[in-house]
Amino acid sequence: MRRRTGRCQTGGVPEVWQVEERTAAASVLHESWPAAESRPVGRRIAVCRPTGDAVVLGSTQSPAVVDAKAAASAGLAVLRRRSGGGAVLVTPEDPVWIDLWVPVGDARWSADVAVAFDWLGATWARALGRLGLDPVEVQGPAPGLCTRWASLVCFGGVGAGEVSLAGRKVVGLAQRRNRNGAWFHTACVRHWDPSPLLDLLDLSPGERAAAYDGLGAAATGVADALGNSAPPGGTTADAVTAALLDELASS
Repeated sequence: MRRRTGRCQTGGVPEVWQVEERTAAASVLHESWPAAESRPVGRRIAVCRPTGDAVVLGSTQSPAVVDAKAAASAGLAVLRRRSGGGAVLVTPEDPVWIDLWVPVGDARWSADVAVAFDWLGATWARALGRLGLDPVEVQGPAPGLCTRWASLVCFGGVGAGEVSLAGRKVVGLAQRRNRNGAWFHTACVRHWDPSPLLDLLDLSPGERAAAYDGLGAAATGVADALGNSAPPGGTTADAVTAALLDELASS
């Protein structure tokens, strides 16, 4: 467990990150976070390790966007998170999935939903910089570049606070809120290939080919971007996680 202590600028809430690892089915990881829900007054980090592959839809997406037969044949669960955005294919190793809880009254809390992502995107950007990635860009409160597939696939467009490398999205963000604070979902891609997800969506052959062409250059992964320049072990899920935790502990 890594902790950073300090005095909160707004007073009353200690600046302490409590870190836990959560290993469970993706549906369980999305449904609830017992530690954050039982102790909402403190900052928390959850390193999420899903036990199997799953297609995770955004809160407003219909299950009909998924080819149910293809998903069943692949043995994949299909679920919906309670935050916005498009579909994501989640596996135990990719993307790197880290959740954060920030309570109301914390120095990092913002009542503005879009502005609330600023500090998190900047932190992810610095973490990627630790791994040697450059140039790293953080999107402001307004949406950035989007492909025509952005409403279907999460990494088809850039939202508030999200992180890109040379114009290609690498970290996706989402959040859900209640009266006690904000629960942030973050996903950092290690290897980007849209085809495994597109093969599971209910698209015509022509639509799938067009989506593949449109999405192929919309995002990238840490390992893709570093290539042969990656340090030994520098693109593993554990290395990416450690970079973010180190940055949170020092900022």
